[in-house]
Amino acid sequence: MANSTFTILLGGNLAVTDRVKSAIAGSRVIAADSGMRHAAGLGVVPELWVGDFDSSDEDLIARFPKVERKTYPPAKNETDGEIATAEAIERGAKRLILIGALGGERSDHALQHFLLAMGLAERGFDVLLASGDEEAIPFLPGTKVIDLPKGALFSVLGFSTLSGLDILGARYPLQDFALPFGSSRTVSNVAEGPVEFHLKSGRAMILARPHDFSGA
Repeated sequence: MANSTFTILLGGNLAVTDRVKSAIAGSRVIAADSGMRHAAGLGVVPELWVGDFDSSDEDLIARFPKVERKTYPPAKNETDGEIATAEAIERGAKRLILIGALGGERSDHALQHFLLAMGLAERGFDVLLASGDEEAIPFLPGTKVIDLPKGALFSVLGFSTLSGLDILGARYPLQDFALPFGSSRTVSNVAEGPVEFHLKSGRAMILARPHDFSGA
């Protein structure tokens, strides 16, 4: 069976950690423009490099002469990250790991990555966004279990009103909770180990800081 897990290298911040390397191990890789700068640190060579290349300097381009490139004009309807994601889906992706999706110089891009991930989740894709320091997972009705070390910080950010929210395995557990849209009630919780989430209705993003124990 063809590998259906794809890592997309995006232009945001990245701290290369063992957790990130473990997450992407064995996946196929596509780079979006300046996201290629993360390839060396992760020890990967993408099978495709897409974008308008307005944020990739000549030195970066020269370091990967054998990687297939698809060049798009700067005046286009999608971001380089969305183009890279579409290429992965066309090649059979079922799980998408968006590396460098959080933080960086452009907050509009980081926020768009959240929206892109939510849209992909609604289409049935398994999605993880990661920067090394942070991880984000779209959360739709159902169950999610995230393996976090004891004492790690996490939050549930409601993209809508939430109902029937359970948080198990945390310092501040919730059961059948209704979260109004815009409420901060579910920000800055602390994992007691793997955390289990249930949701009856709504859309949310689980944002975790697996190396941040400042709430312990």
